[in-house]
Amino acid sequence: MNKEQIGKYLSLILRHKPETIGIELDSHGWASVDELIDGVKKTYPEISFAFLEEIVSSDNKQRYSFNDDKTKIRANQGHSIGVDLELKPVCPPDILYHGTGEKYVNSIDSEGLIKKSRQYVHLSADIDIAKKVGIRHGKPVIYLIDSKKMYEDGYRFYLSENGVWLTNDVPVQYLKKVNN
Repeated sequence: MNKEQIGKYLSLILRHKPETIGIELDSHGWASVDELIDGVKKTYPEISFAFLEEIVSSDNKQRYSFNDDKTKIRANQGHSIGVDLELKPVCPPDILYHGTGEKYVNSIDSEGLIKKSRQYVHLSADIDIAKKVGIRHGKPVIYLIDSKKMYEDGYRFYLSENGVWLTNDVPVQYLKKVNN
Protein backbone atom coordinates (compact mmCIF):
# COMPACT_ATOMS: atom_id res chain seq x y z
CA MET A 1 0.00 0.00 0.00
CA ASN A 2 1.40 3.40 -0.99
CA LYS A 3 1.22 5.59 2.11
CA GLU A 4 2.23 8.76 0.21
CA GLN A 5 -0.43 8.23 -2.46
CA ILE A 6 -3.16 7.62 0.12
CA GLY A 7 -1.92 10.63 2.13
CA LYS A 8 -2.37 12.87 -0.93
CA TYR A 9 -5.83 11.41 -1.46
CA LEU A 10 -6.73 12.18 2.16
CA SER A 11 -5.47 15.73 1.65
CA LEU A 12 -7.75 16.15 -1.37
CA ILE A 13 -10.73 14.86 0.60
CA LEU A 14 -10.14 16.64 3.91
CA ARG A 15 -8.98 19.99 2.48
CA HIS A 16 -10.74 20.42 -0.83
CA LYS A 17 -13.29 17.85 -2.05
CA PRO A 18 -14.97 15.63 0.56
CA GLU A 19 -17.70 14.96 -1.99
CA THR A 20 -15.13 12.89 -3.93
CA ILE A 21 -16.02 9.99 -1.61
CA GLY A 22 -19.51 11.14 -0.69
CA ILE A 23 -18.82 12.57 2.78
CA GLU A 24 -19.35 15.97 4.37
CA LEU A 25 -17.12 17.89 6.75
CA ASP A 26 -18.73 19.64 9.68
CA SER A 27 -18.35 23.41 10.09
CA HIS A 28 -14.96 22.90 11.80
CA GLY A 29 -13.56 20.61 9.10
CA TRP A 30 -14.07 17.32 10.96
CA ALA A 31 -15.05 14.14 9.12
CA SER A 32 -16.27 10.89 10.60
CA VAL A 33 -13.37 8.42 10.63
CA ASP A 34 -15.69 5.52 9.78
CA GLU A 35 -17.26 7.40 6.84
CA LEU A 36 -13.80 8.45 5.63
CA ILE A 37 -12.46 4.89 5.72
CA ASP A 38 -15.59 3.54 3.98
CA GLY A 39 -15.26 6.19 1.26
CA VAL A 40 -11.51 5.75 0.75
CA LYS A 41 -12.00 1.94 0.51
CA LYS A 42 -13.74 2.48 -2.84
CA THR A 43 -10.38 3.53 -4.30
CA TYR A 44 -7.97 1.93 -1.82
CA PRO A 45 -9.66 -1.25 -0.50
CA GLU A 46 -6.73 -2.00 1.80
CA ILE A 47 -7.25 1.13 3.99
CA SER A 48 -7.94 0.41 7.66
CA PHE A 49 -8.13 2.38 10.87
CA ALA A 50 -4.63 1.21 11.82
CA PHE A 51 -3.26 2.35 8.48
CA LEU A 52 -5.02 5.72 8.85
CA GLU A 53 -3.47 6.11 12.33
CA GLU A 54 -0.06 5.37 10.82
CA ILE A 55 -0.55 8.04 8.13
CA VAL A 56 -1.56 10.64 10.72
CA SER A 57 1.26 9.84 13.16
CA SER A 58 4.03 9.53 10.56
CA ASP A 59 3.15 12.48 8.34
CA ASN A 60 6.23 14.71 8.43
CA LYS A 61 4.10 17.82 7.95
CA GLN A 62 1.55 16.76 10.56
CA ARG A 63 -1.26 17.54 8.14
CA TYR A 64 -4.01 15.76 10.06
CA SER A 65 -5.44 15.51 13.57
CA PHE A 66 -7.84 13.17 15.29
CA ASN A 67 -10.27 14.33 17.93
CA ASP A 68 -9.73 12.95 21.46
CA ASP A 69 -11.57 9.66 20.95
CA LYS A 70 -10.35 9.24 17.33
CA THR A 71 -13.87 9.14 15.91
CA LYS A 72 -13.23 12.26 13.81
CA ILE A 73 -10.33 13.49 11.68
CA ARG A 74 -9.49 16.76 9.95
CA ALA A 75 -6.75 18.54 8.04
CA ASN A 76 -4.91 21.08 10.19
CA GLN A 77 -4.87 23.80 7.51
CA GLY A 78 -4.76 24.39 3.77
CA HIS A 79 -8.48 24.16 3.07
CA SER A 80 -9.98 25.64 -0.08
CA ILE A 81 -13.46 25.07 1.35
CA GLY A 82 -14.89 27.20 4.14
CA VAL A 83 -14.29 25.65 7.53
CA ASP A 84 -13.70 27.23 10.92
CA LEU A 85 -10.63 25.59 12.42
CA GLU A 86 -11.35 27.30 15.73
CA LEU A 87 -8.00 29.07 15.69
CA LYS A 88 -7.45 31.88 18.16
CA PRO A 89 -5.46 34.96 17.13
CA VAL A 90 -1.94 34.91 18.62
CA CYS A 91 1.04 37.24 18.64
CA PRO A 92 3.54 36.02 16.02
CA PRO A 93 7.33 36.05 16.26
CA ASP A 94 8.91 39.27 14.97
CA ILE A 95 9.91 37.63 11.68
CA LEU A 96 8.21 34.92 9.64
CA TYR A 97 9.14 33.45 6.25
CA HIS A 98 7.36 32.39 3.08
CA GLY A 99 8.90 30.08 0.51
CA THR A 100 7.74 30.15 -3.08
CA GLY A 101 8.97 29.53 -6.61
CA GLU A 102 10.78 32.07 -8.76
CA LYS A 103 7.86 32.07 -11.22
CA TYR A 104 5.64 33.80 -8.60
CA VAL A 105 8.02 36.64 -7.69
CA ASN A 106 6.58 39.29 -10.04
CA SER A 107 3.06 38.70 -8.75
CA ILE A 108 4.16 38.73 -5.09
CA ASP A 109 6.31 41.83 -5.58
CA SER A 110 3.33 43.71 -7.00
CA GLU A 111 0.40 42.26 -5.02
CA GLY A 112 1.97 40.85 -1.84
CA LEU A 113 1.06 37.39 -0.57
CA ILE A 114 -2.60 36.60 -1.16
CA LYS A 115 -4.45 33.48 -0.12
CA LYS A 116 -6.06 32.84 -3.53
CA SER A 117 -8.21 29.70 -3.18
CA ARG A 118 -6.95 28.87 0.33
CA GLN A 119 -8.34 30.18 3.59
CA TYR A 120 -5.00 31.67 4.68
CA VAL A 121 -1.49 32.51 3.54
CA HIS A 122 0.93 29.95 5.04
CA LEU A 123 4.08 31.21 6.78
CA SER A 124 6.93 29.60 8.68
CA ALA A 125 9.00 30.63 11.68
CA ASP A 126 11.90 28.63 10.20
CA ILE A 127 13.73 29.73 7.05
CA ASP A 128 14.78 26.14 6.25
CA ILE A 129 11.15 25.02 6.16
CA ALA A 130 10.33 27.99 3.91
CA LYS A 131 13.13 26.87 1.56
CA LYS A 132 11.70 23.34 1.42
CA VAL A 133 8.29 24.77 0.54
CA GLY A 134 9.83 26.99 -2.13
CA ILE A 135 11.67 24.09 -3.77
CA ARG A 136 8.33 22.39 -4.41
CA HIS A 137 7.50 25.31 -6.73
CA GLY A 138 10.74 25.34 -8.74
CA LYS A 139 13.76 27.53 -7.99
CA PRO A 140 13.06 28.71 -4.43
CA VAL A 141 12.66 32.32 -3.39
CA ILE A 142 12.29 33.17 0.29
CA TYR A 143 10.48 36.21 1.63
CA LEU A 144 11.01 37.61 5.09
CA ILE A 145 7.81 38.97 6.62
CA ASP A 146 7.90 41.77 9.18
CA SER A 147 5.19 40.07 11.21
CA LYS A 148 5.88 42.25 14.27
CA LYS A 149 4.97 45.37 12.29
CA MET A 150 1.98 43.65 10.69
CA TYR A 151 0.71 42.61 14.12
CA GLU A 152 1.23 46.14 15.47
CA ASP A 153 -0.72 47.43 12.46
CA GLY A 154 -3.70 45.22 13.33
CA TYR A 155 -3.20 42.13 11.19
CA ARG A 156 -4.22 38.84 12.79
CA PHE A 157 -2.09 35.73 12.93
CA TYR A 158 -3.01 32.18 13.83
CA LEU A 159 -0.88 29.15 14.64
CA SER A 160 -2.19 25.83 13.32
CA GLU A 161 -1.83 22.62 15.30
CA ASN A 162 1.17 21.60 13.19
CA GLY A 163 3.10 24.85 13.64
CA VAL A 164 2.21 26.62 10.41
CA TRP A 165 1.59 30.35 10.84
CA LEU A 166 -1.50 31.64 9.06
CA THR A 167 -2.76 35.10 8.11
CA ASN A 168 -5.22 36.48 5.56
CA ASP A 169 -2.70 38.31 3.39
CA VAL A 170 0.70 39.99 3.52
CA PRO A 171 0.86 43.39 1.78
CA VAL A 172 4.01 44.27 -0.15
CA GLN A 173 5.31 46.75 2.43
CA TYR A 174 5.86 43.92 4.95
CA LEU A 175 7.87 41.74 2.53
CA LYS A 176 11.58 41.55 1.84
CA LYS A 177 13.31 38.97 -0.37
CA VAL A 178 16.02 36.97 1.36
CA ASN A 179 19.24 36.35 -0.57
CA ASN A 180 19.56 32.57 -0.93
